[in-house]
Amino acid sequence: MTEHVKPQDIEARSFEIIAKELADRGIVLDTDKDLIIRRAIHTSADFDYAHTLCFSDDAVNTARKLILEGADIVTDTNMALTGINKKKLASFGGSVHCYMADETVAAEARERQITRASVSMEHAARDAKEAGRKTIFAIGNAPTALITLREMYDKGSFVPDFVIGVPVGFVNVVESKELILETDIPHIINRGRKGGSNVAAAIVNALLYTMEQK
Repeated sequence: MTEHVKPQDIEARSFEIIAKELADRGIVLDTDKDLIIRRAIHTSADFDYAHTLCFSDDAVNTARKLILEGADIVTDTNMALTGINKKKLASFGGSVHCYMADETVAAEARERQITRASVSMEHAARDAKEAGRKTIFAIGNAPTALITLREMYDKGSFVPDFVIGVPVGFVNVVESKELILETDIPHIINRGRKGGSNVAAAIVNALLYTMEQK
């Protein structure tokens, strides 16, 4: 039998179900990570995120501080860009960028025979340095984006302020996440193959929804 729920109450009802299932599974979430994990579960209907989301030391407070300071967010898909609450982010002085559809990025990727995600990370790093802007990278699709961020980190040419790394798939996905986990870059990373642009956006929104607006 279906459940009659008013449209405005669907999200709240979903979170009630998530809370009950977490309790039934004996899962107790750390207070600072609670909403982030619940929103990842909410957008994916996958309770594995309660076990596989990895947080660097004081990750949530670090990300919130960056947002309060007006940090921009760079994504690797327009889907993630669309899903992030841009009005809320703008209230703190930040904006969201995705370089994947940029014609210059596409042409350079073809010429160098590398992925657009790799080139887009290089362009994002250059723009962040030139503008002197703090930047959070929210990667939900392309492992090569994480690999490129690690390569720039190793060269000392660019160090991301924060990385949300949740690409989904099979080729280099697991390995690319581990490359970020090995560093001292502040991060929220989902170990394993699971993730997606929806999860990346959900994590960003979870951070935004728990912050006081200026």
